[in-house]
Amino acid sequence: MWLLANDDGIHAPGLKALVAAASRLSDYVVVAPDGNRSGYSNALTLDKPLRVEQVDEQRYAVNGTPTDCVHLAINGLLPADPERVVSGINAGANLGDDALYSGTVAAAVEGRFLANTAVAFSVTSWTPSYWEDAAEVAFRLLSSLDTLRLPERTVLNVNIPDLPLAQIKGVRLTRLGHRLRASDVEPIVDPRGRRAFWIGVAGEPADSGDGTDFHAVANGYVSVTPLHADMTRYDTFSTLQGWLADL
Repeated sequence: MWLLANDDGIHAPGLKALVAAASRLSDYVVVAPDGNRSGYSNALTLDKPLRVEQVDEQRYAVNGTPTDCVHLAINGLLPADPERVVSGINAGANLGDDALYSGTVAAAVEGRFLANTAVAFSVTSWTPSYWEDAAEVAFRLLSSLDTLRLPERTVLNVNIPDLPLAQIKGVRLTRLGHRLRASDVEPIVDPRGRRAFWIGVAGEPADSGDGTDFHAVANGYVSVTPLHADMTRYDTFSTLQGWLADL
């Protein structure tokens, strides 16, 4: 059984597209937020209990984050652990630094404890026109996952161009690119006269050359980027060792 999750909510069209793809390959259960939780990253809800509504035999809605959903599912909500976590299909790309903020990616990352590689799928438009084509791409990748042997806790971040299948040129193995700093926040005054802010739009790509996820999707390719949760900066060890020795 596979666990399907997302950050756009239990009724999102991208989740329906993912169900259409995954159900051709495995039994599944959906555990997803009861509304849009985009940008929640790896947040866990620790200040209140989580409530779960069983929508139907195969779907559960949670009043929490994408990470909450997967955490619940693999730690007692379900009668048995799922074999794999698949997240998405997100409306909007998760490229470069987006992976730090993405609830779609975070849901897959929370599945890193399972034996099988978790996957996060996104399509590169906020208002996709080609859900069925994106679902077919997801199906093709998922159908060959059993032949893939990667190190434990590896997660695949997949970004699919919002194009008809015939116009997608292929699949490329990529690394995360990098964005420039985000635009300034937008100050507003709410109806009660209080000052508030909208978070600004993400920065433009700064590192988007050949080999990056940005470059692949811009040129009509599906981007597949392997991720892991070890954030240690190993290349600084020698510098830091010398600095610490002087303290």
